[in-house]
Amino acid sequence: MTRTLARKAAALIAMLLASVSAFIFAVALAFAEAPQNGSVVPPDARRDVEQTLLTFPEWYLVHSPAEYARIVQREPAHAFPFIGQIGQLWSSYRTVTTEQLHDRYPLNLGYHVMILVIATSTTVEYALRAVYENTLGRASWLLDGGRLTDEDRFGAQAAQDYVDFIRQEPWYLFDFGSRLRHLWTDVPFWGPGLVRKWERRYALTSEYAVKAVYGKLIEKATRAAYTPALMTTDVVVDRLPDGWTPPARVSVLRRLPDGRALLALPRYFDFRIAATALAQQGVTIDDIAGNGASAPVLVTVWVGDGTKLPADAGRVLFEQALTMPAATRRVALLTPVGRLSKLLAQAPAMGLTVEHVYDY
Repeated sequence: MTRTLARKAAALIAMLLASVSAFIFAVALAFAEAPQNGSVVPPDARRDVEQTLLTFPEWYLVHSPAEYARIVQREPAHAFPFIGQIGQLWSSYRTVTTEQLHDRYPLNLGYHVMILVIATSTTVEYALRAVYENTLGRASWLLDGGRLTDEDRFGAQAAQDYVDFIRQEPWYLFDFGSRLRHLWTDVPFWGPGLVRKWERRYALTSEYAVKAVYGKLIEKATRAAYTPALMTTDVVVDRLPDGWTPPARVSVLRRLPDGRALLALPRYFDFRIAATALAQQGVTIDDIAGNGASAPVLVTVWVGDGTKLPADAGRVLFEQALTMPAATRRVALLTPVGRLSKLLAQAPAMGLTVEHVYDY
């Protein structure tokens, strides 16, 4: 077990060095100005095309905890592939950075710095948890007959609460302190699987306490270094049907003389939901945050191992295996903005589950 982890760690270090090298090369490039494309999206609501790429590593730190939450509903924490997830994080960062350099998109140095900070802290966390869960965690599981305790179930619910929260808000605002208090006040001290119970109690206490303190530090640093992000994304659609009713959290900013319209959609997790609702109404998005119909937008979909990806879905940037759902892989597609609505509307018929649209 230890030798296997050591080999995996060595491979990950090599991958990390390659990713950092790509970043250093990116820093050497001159910052390119965004082209003036004549978009009707107001200048202060536009975002450059490189952000659809660079937001993937950031959102991977939502996807990964979501997969962890799915696994620990039924399995012990050591069933989660911590080391493999580190590899997916850094390899995806290397891939999107390479794509950014190849097409000479704007550098966006601040975003790279943010990614390096969160990716490095996640690497340290996952490496430590991999060692712990595959030694003491696995031992407590075996000693008590391989069954989930009240602490396991509490941790699983907290993990899902965390995922639900970070889909809308920064992770450092999550109230780890309250989870720590409820662990010690609401979960019975005694019961079946006593060794596993107290080992889990120690593991969860350590995790929540460290994250509560670290989260406060990151919150202060983030507020000092970054301005608050816009919570809406402006899009241009081809038309508004007669008698049209906007989906939830979608508002009309301006109707254009040629029949098109400028809309405001929610950003981040809810963008996919709103854009899909528009697509199902027959409304096509032609511009997202100032990026026109031919600009690429990154979309990740879940595809069963036996499902063939349609040729017109977009260009495959990379793929990642999922542990749960089993026999499923995440496929990152670069799809033209003008074809996004068609993809969202037809995805279920094509056997695809759209995971996220990276709306710049």
